[in-house]
Amino acid sequence: MSPIKYVLLDCDNTLCLSERLAFEACADLTNEIMEKKGLPERYTTDSLLEDFVGQNFRGMCLGLQKKHNFTMAPEELESYVGQELDRVTQKLAQKCQPCPGAPEKLEWLKQQGYPMSVVSTSAKSRVLASLVKTDQMKYFTDEHVYSAATSLNPPSSKPDPKIYLYACEQLGVKPEECVTVEDSRSGATAAMRAGIPLIGYVGVYGIEEGKEKMDQMAKILTEQCKADVIMYDWKEFPECLKKIEESMK
Repeated sequence: MSPIKYVLLDCDNTLCLSERLAFEACADLTNEIMEKKGLPERYTTDSLLEDFVGQNFRGMCLGLQKKHNFTMAPEELESYVGQELDRVTQKLAQKCQPCPGAPEKLEWLKQQGYPMSVVSTSAKSRVLASLVKTDQMKYFTDEHVYSAATSLNPPSSKPDPKIYLYACEQLGVKPEECVTVEDSRSGATAAMRAGIPLIGYVGVYGIEEGKEKMDQMAKILTEQCKADVIMYDWKEFPECLKKIEESMK
């Protein structure tokens, strides 16, 4: 019997190629905010990804305020969060694709009998749109899709580990009895802070940005976020999982 009681999975750029689509959708809105605040800076999809990858839009807005020294009233923030969610969810429902190899390994996990859950920093409606469009929602139940933006009160965002701790509490398992897969520094940091064994997935960087970025992220996830093993392609997942299981015995 495996010592792993639950496999916890990030969604954006781990199961689904959703991060770039989402940042494309929110770039215009971010620049509308900057213009309204009288600030000259403007963001592209790439510059938003560079500064805020792995964060939800609420966390991004908080980061923008800190970086550019402006404030938002709570009701203003909530309005922008709602607008961004609508734009992103619509785009993901239309265009999202799975990370190569992820659906096959979810099927493998199901056949092997591993319980699975999604633990994301993004709003739940956005996560569900991605999973449904990529035909991966069939591997999860709605109540086992957890969102730092939706499931928590008040909402949070990785690298805060609260969503992982909340998921473990709801699932009735200890963090150290699980394993998770994360692609970003913020997500991996949340897993590390929660005490959950971590597979760092960097294959998406090779797909979208090239080998140099992929190797850079492998180093970051290993050295800064203490990833137990690095996964370059989803076909490596069974072997990565086996390594973690052996270390837990």
